[in-house]
Amino acid sequence: MAIKTYGTMAVDWERRIDFDRLRRERLARIKKLLAESELGSVLCFDMNNVRYITATHIGTWAQDKISRFTLLPQNDEPILWDFGSAAKHHRIYCDWLGERSRAGIPLMRGAMTPEMGRSEDVAGKIYRELEERGLHKEPVGVDVVEPPVLFALQKAGLTIVDGQQLLSDAREIKTQDEISLLTHSAAMVDAAYYELYRAMKPGMRENDAVALVAQNLYTAGSEYVEGVNAISAERASPHPHVFSDRMMRPGDPVFYDILHSYMGYRTCYYRCFAIGSASHQLVDAYKRCRDYLDASIELIRPGRSTAEVASVWPKATEFGFPDEEAAFALQMGHGIGLAIWEKPMISRLVSLEHPHEIKPGMVFALETFWPTKDGTSAARIEEEIVVTETGHEVITRFPAEELLVAGAPFVTVGGQLPLVRETESAPNQEVREMVARAARAEAQTPVGAKG
Repeated sequence: MAIKTYGTMAVDWERRIDFDRLRRERLARIKKLLAESELGSVLCFDMNNVRYITATHIGTWAQDKISRFTLLPQNDEPILWDFGSAAKHHRIYCDWLGERSRAGIPLMRGAMTPEMGRSEDVAGKIYRELEERGLHKEPVGVDVVEPPVLFALQKAGLTIVDGQQLLSDAREIKTQDEISLLTHSAAMVDAAYYELYRAMKPGMRENDAVALVAQNLYTAGSEYVEGVNAISAERASPHPHVFSDRMMRPGDPVFYDILHSYMGYRTCYYRCFAIGSASHQLVDAYKRCRDYLDASIELIRPGRSTAEVASVWPKATEFGFPDEEAAFALQMGHGIGLAIWEKPMISRLVSLEHPHEIKPGMVFALETFWPTKDGTSAARIEEEIVVTETGHEVITRFPAEELLVAGAPFVTVGGQLPLVRETESAPNQEVREMVARAARAEAQTPVGAKG
């Protein structure tokens, strides 16, 4: 347990997460990669990249709006254009930006119509900053962009190229403070799972579980509960990736994926349970799922490759899918940070032919899936792992080495019901003898006397 978990407050008597260092080191990392590239600048509209470069945030409501943008020129400091009054707020409270925080409004995902000239306004702002620095003839790397803004940038004479890969490369290796934030974010989900485990019982609906988790996470300080995939019983195979209002019943399997962020840093964290009791098929599926996961975790260490990790997972055809694209994300690994999915991606779909070296400072989520023998349900588990200098450390700690049963025990006059049992019990000896006697009596009764 080399990675520490800190309190949530800043104190003078203990060194904890250093947010000034976090800001400096993130910016230094992208500046270094930009200096080593052929780009003259990067222009970012993705809020995660904007936050990584500028250390600003205006709420998750803006996550999909493409309404904020920042320009990082070679050998210079970032310039941020933000949503109306947010720019003034940053000038007051974000002294690392100062006057480089400005108002700027693009198309608002098409809500501003072309004749309003917002695309040309954005392009003009970017062109002027680059021209002042003599960078207007150098390639501009862009992460994501609305097509009219892209066209306006090109019409202004700028050469637009892919900048997404450069930002992904920067975010691939985490700083010590990023790892601390990811660990704290996972710890919050540890606690949410504990409350969920205590609450699960027959009659609870999937959406009830989602509400309970969201309440616990927001109470604990979550910035954004992006999603809680609550999937029970027959809904688990094939995995629908969305919760419903299905009511849980005795003997049901149920798995969850909890995705939230703390200070921007995400979780992707599956756990699987049984309600009241577990069938033998579910126990077997869970063990198979856990074994695949443990095998992949064992391979996480510096110098290994993503191909080696993916190679221990089953082929898609072994668990009911025609090819790896159809089974994508069921046996999977991915980087995690300010976004749920970051580099490197690990999957039999891509990793066997395009291996990626595993390096210290990477943080992965590894997730596996296995259906029950009859295909009516499945087990799903996930762990988050930090790559250390000598190996790895798992930062998701809610117990998952064996299948947990929630809402138990059921107590009868003969004692507690077994935790591993079928929902329809097999007939006991007395019942079998009763059936046999009835069959013999039926056979001995003359045909005309029946009825």
